[in-house]
Amino acid sequence: MASNFANVLLIFSIFFSFLSNLFFFKKKTKLSILFFNVASVVIIISFFVLIYYFCTSNFSISAVYENSHSLKPFIYKLAGTWGNHEGSLLLFILIISLYGLLFNIFYKKKDLFKAWVIFFQNNIFLIFLIFLITTSNPFDMIIPTPKEGLGLNPILQDPLLAIHPPFLYLGYVGFSLTLSLVLAGLLQKELNDQWAMICWPWVMLSWVFLTIGISLGSLWAYYELGWGGYWFWDPVENASLMPWLTSTALIHSLLVLKIKNKMKNWTALLAILTFSFSLLGTFLVRSGILNSVHAFANDPDRGIFILLII
Repeated sequence: MASNFANVLLIFSIFFSFLSNLFFFKKKTKLSILFFNVASVVIIISFFVLIYYFCTSNFSISAVYENSHSLKPFIYKLAGTWGNHEGSLLLFILIISLYGLLFNIFYKKKDLFKAWVIFFQNNIFLIFLIFLITTSNPFDMIIPTPKEGLGLNPILQDPLLAIHPPFLYLGYVGFSLTLSLVLAGLLQKELNDQWAMICWPWVMLSWVFLTIGISLGSLWAYYELGWGGYWFWDPVENASLMPWLTSTALIHSLLVLKIKNKMKNWTALLAILTFSFSLLGTFLVRSGILNSVHAFANDPDRGIFILLII
């Protein structure tokens, strides 16, 4: 029952996301935005359902069985939610939807630019939701239900794991909205100082979260993984650093665009590169191409799917 209920939520979310696209192409932008909001709320509910399953040790769910244990402290049960490929991918999708929802709330104008931004955000959301359902469902069921779980990877049993991944994801997944903004700006031919004013707080928000996430990750790696305290040896940590470098450059070019209305092409290129590097990091973590304590999966099929997205 637990698995069925959660899977129904995922199916509803993908259905509403498809409806959002349908109404966009019918030029009913209000309905398109509404259905994106509904799809987003449903996916947020599904993530909290997964947290509930972890916290109540529901071992009929595969992800809970493989990454939790009934005797573990609450913080490690919570961290187990995103301490695996499937749960972290659901968090990834949740943050895409969350940024879209927040943009919808704070951008008050009801114009075509807003509709295009939500359209692109919805399609990033939809692509990863299809990836989740087809290859990485966190609500897969185990029959018969095991009496006890395998527990979280001992290396990952650290209080910082409870806060490091969410901050990191709020950073580099947040740049999905930057991509949506720049694509909408290019299509509407509105890539100017006014566009830069709209884009500025979202780029800064993602950059701040990413900076905090990388700092927490380096602190954790310093005392957990060794290497003389030199955390950059880890390839996945390097992968998260790449979008930070391009986003730092983006902040500077965006400032020039905002004040002097110059460097439009360079700003657009950096915005696209930043989220592309975020996707590259996702590919490295989830494809098994690199050996790292941060790596979630060793399934080449998943890697090919992400490579196609890139």
